[in-house]
Amino acid sequence: MGELLLIRHGETTWSASLRHTSYTDLELTPDGERQARTLAAFLAGRRFVTVLASPRSRALRTAQLAGLTVDAVDEDLSEWNYGEYEGRTTVDIHADQPHWNIWTDGCPGGESPAQVGERLDRVLARVTPLLDRGTVALVGHAHSLRVLGARWIGLPPSAGGRLRLETATVSALGHEHGRQVILRWNQPAPPAPGTATDSAPRH
Repeated sequence: MGELLLIRHGETTWSASLRHTSYTDLELTPDGERQARTLAAFLAGRRFVTVLASPRSRALRTAQLAGLTVDAVDEDLSEWNYGEYEGRTTVDIHADQPHWNIWTDGCPGGESPAQVGERLDRVLARVTPLLDRGTVALVGHAHSLRVLGARWIGLPPSAGGRLRLETATVSALGHEHGRQVILRWNQPAPPAPGTATDSAPRH
């Protein structure tokens, strides 16, 4: 069986400032483009049965700079729809709603955890049979890929809250003794020799 690689896009201005970004179509920052190029060396030599990406430009640009050829754009790989919370930080939201938790409450005017889980389940239903032929890559976003990781191992969408995911990281889902497992999670590409690294977390 092949692996299912989950690739989060590189940094944007909103991810750097921890603002929730779903349907707002932001470009990568210069550092985000550097991150994506670093992924190219990390992924070099891998062969993919198919590569699917979110329709957002930050995901498509990351795939391009990482040396991937996107075979299809999949709307179900879009980020969690944050509705009225689009562009706001969690700290800002908590000033109005101190007990709000996206993993249990969802977003007003946007998606609930169950709705996000349903569409990521559709992604898994489409790509899982392809793993018999080799590795599949999905290029997307933090919250939606975290939900996908949780659903892969049979947990509810809310369990994605336990799976932190940084920009420009690669995670691998696969099998062990016939069970669906997380093989690796939130793995950054090794920095190029002589490159300074920024260890600050990215939403």
